[in-house]
Amino acid sequence: MTSTVPALGTRTAEGSALQAVLLDMDGTLVDTEGFWWDVEVDVFASLGHTLDDSWRHVVVGGPMTRSAGFLIEATGADINLAELSVLLNDGFEERIGRDLPLMPGAARLLAELSAHEIPTALVSASHRRIIDRVIASLGPRHFALTVAGDEVPRTKPHPDPYLAAADGLGVDPVRCAVIEDTATGVAAAESAGCHVVAVPSVAPITPAARRTVVASLEEVDLPFLRGLMTQMR
Repeated sequence: MTSTVPALGTRTAEGSALQAVLLDMDGTLVDTEGFWWDVEVDVFASLGHTLDDSWRHVVVGGPMTRSAGFLIEATGADINLAELSVLLNDGFEERIGRDLPLMPGAARLLAELSAHEIPTALVSASHRRIIDRVIASLGPRHFALTVAGDEVPRTKPHPDPYLAAADGLGVDPVRCAVIEDTATGVAAAESAGCHVVAVPSVAPITPAARRTVVASLEEVDLPFLRGLMTQMR
């Protein structure tokens, strides 16, 4: 986990209950959920197995230990989890090296949060090596802190990554807005006590208490996020 966090008194806009914004990466800021599936398909094809497209909804948004473990069990492939993880990370890193499309509204939202000095963290189930590659394209200046899936005892859907991010920023999870694209990430953020903005990428997500569903990041800006906190009072 990396951090370059200013003093707490300089981080929260005066009069705002919003203390920080915590963002997922794949499928939320960068349009890469499909990349992971494509890499999984290619890797298993090289092992002599064809993945069923219905499995995509099982593995999306989860930690690699869960998704890779599921695919090994489902296919019966002769490979262990550590070996498969290396192949998947290698394939994904090569893929994003060719193209890394941002989700609509992502660049504008990050710029707005930076301009208003809102503490912002990237919280992903991806491994550190992948996050560092993506951050280089997104702009490290936009993030006070990043949390990788291989740096916490339990990753999503457990609350640990979001609790670690809030702790690292010195803020209350209840006063954090989390933006996520999968049910796995939403579960993690809600378990941590955060208010969630869900922007579904692969599978639908329904609205719920402390959860707002939007179609795109283009619907999300700082007044919108501050308004979510006001509704909680």
